[in-house]
Amino acid sequence: MTPQISSLLVANRGEIAVRIFRTARDLGLATVAVHSDPDADALHVRTADAAVRLPGAAPADTYLRGDLVIKAALTAGADAVHPGYGFLSENADFARQVQDSGLTWIGPPPEAIEAMASKTRAKELMRAAGVPLLDPVDPATATPADLPLLLKAAAGGGGRGMRVVRDLDALKEALHAASTEAVSAFGDGEVFAEPYVERGRHVEVQILADAHGTVWALGTRDCSLQRRHQKVIEEAPAPGLPDTLRESLHAAAVAAARAVSYRGAGTVEFLVTADGRPYFLEMNTRLQVEHPVTEAVFGLDLVALQLRVAEGAALPLSPPRPTGHAVEARLYAEDPAQDWRPQTGVLHTLDIPGQVRVDTGFTGGDTVGIHYDPMLAKVVAHAPTRAEAVRALAHALAGARIHGLTTNRELLVGSLRHPEFGAAQLDTGFYDRHLAALTETAPDAGTAALAAALAEAVPARDAPLAARLGGWRNVRSQPQTRRYTSAGTEYEVQYHPVDHPGVRVLSAERHLVTLEVDGIRRMFHVKRNSNNTEVYVDSALGAHTLTPVPRFPDPRDRTEPGSLLAPMPGTVVRVADGLAPGSHVTAGQPLLWLEAMKMEHRILAPASGTLTALHAVTGQQVEFGALLAVVQEEPQP
Repeated sequence: MTPQISSLLVANRGEIAVRIFRTARDLGLATVAVHSDPDADALHVRTADAAVRLPGAAPADTYLRGDLVIKAALTAGADAVHPGYGFLSENADFARQVQDSGLTWIGPPPEAIEAMASKTRAKELMRAAGVPLLDPVDPATATPADLPLLLKAAAGGGGRGMRVVRDLDALKEALHAASTEAVSAFGDGEVFAEPYVERGRHVEVQILADAHGTVWALGTRDCSLQRRHQKVIEEAPAPGLPDTLRESLHAAAVAAARAVSYRGAGTVEFLVTADGRPYFLEMNTRLQVEHPVTEAVFGLDLVALQLRVAEGAALPLSPPRPTGHAVEARLYAEDPAQDWRPQTGVLHTLDIPGQVRVDTGFTGGDTVGIHYDPMLAKVVAHAPTRAEAVRALAHALAGARIHGLTTNRELLVGSLRHPEFGAAQLDTGFYDRHLAALTETAPDAGTAALAAALAEAVPARDAPLAARLGGWRNVRSQPQTRRYTSAGTEYEVQYHPVDHPGVRVLSAERHLVTLEVDGIRRMFHVKRNSNNTEVYVDSALGAHTLTPVPRFPDPRDRTEPGSLLAPMPGTVVRVADGLAPGSHVTAGQPLLWLEAMKMEHRILAPASGTLTALHAVTGQQVEFGALLAVVQEEPQP
């Protein structure tokens, strides 16, 4: 008989570790965290009863070191290990080592993980079980008729090691990039190719199985809204599926679980074509990031059920009936308008209001570093209908105060309020069609700048602005001037205390300015970061990050034309073959590859010309803004 669990180590970090600890506490279990050096003061460490250091920073030296994780569990007196998702969660050897060390593994049998670990082997198994599949394509013999192709890492997920290829000339480079990224993320560079289905839907089925022969199919989830093949918005149940298709997906998922004698929580993922044909993609032998939407709809705690199944408990023969609809949005520290560029730095404020569930690994004041995924939080709304859940989630995100980092918050709000999403017209090409419109600069930055300037004029002791400006006397004097930049646009604000075109100042304090804008009363919440380098203005009109412009710019801020600066902190993982000062380059040519937050980012030539300087070398760690290279543009004829 499996012994009862009393102390649980989570072999992970961030929001999933915090979320698992929450359930463990509810069940009366002691909790143990592990952490890398950058995570020494992370929320998951502060949340646990005990924590063990994994020396180093990179995942390969810390969270991917199964031997160190097991040693930490034994040292701290834990008797069970939960892997969360990512890192070692789908590593069969690690699962075996956990069990061989006398610890309880909170996951499926190692044999099931092994069977599904390679997507290529998993598809062979599913074909034998009668589950429909897309036929693989051999990249070595691919022809134009096979395009577009989707390259996928055989050992991983989460969008890493994936590339869409629409031109055979780009296939070799895409294979190399996908394999390199797969090695970095999963330690396995195997990549395979299959047809890329345009405008397909990503639909998955949550399964839960015990050791007594019971397998639950806990409904469907739609995860079609994706960027870089990583999910952004998920919902349960998947809307608009015919009952026959839903039932066939459930049956295929149960068949997949039974084919490998599955136990615990897992997910079977399908691609559904525009004409309603489902194809098996993969089986994730772990908890999914989007599991909260299923928990909300079924009223379950999947982590609690994982723990009980690991202790040998039997599930009821049938799951509870689902109720309502749930939608989850992933809040990322990234700039969607700049090729989804990840952001690093201090998260000064993270405050999300409303009746929503927030799973996060950060609080205000925490630092988002370069080594890990840039997801800040998952925000989940549950309501009787889909329309109500979508509306509640959009409202909560729109009212959130998120300061210090550029995020995808506005993109999420715009996506949830988009007519296509509202009509459940879902497919994986959503952002290919709508990204430009969804990332347009938020309006009314000028009004936000006015509010910031008025708040700045209030004395530090938070006295009303009238006290500083002589009781709001309506006497014209020289206007005050402030300048700010927001999203690359500069705003110059000239103002009198009571005289602004179309705007009437009702009140102004250092953190709250109330204006009447075109006859409508609006409140602007104003906050400065600790060193006064940025001002954050939040209102019903949107959120704005403003950078005060100094009256006398520092000449050192100027850079040589054609300079390529590091867009983020990271590691130079590759320099283009043969690239050296004097090389001729063409506009858009990849020159360097940076790795940050487990993704590769290409640094492209800004114009055709000559490379006059190259300061980057493979393996070099660079800070944000570091000069990497200089391209002298060739004269135009």
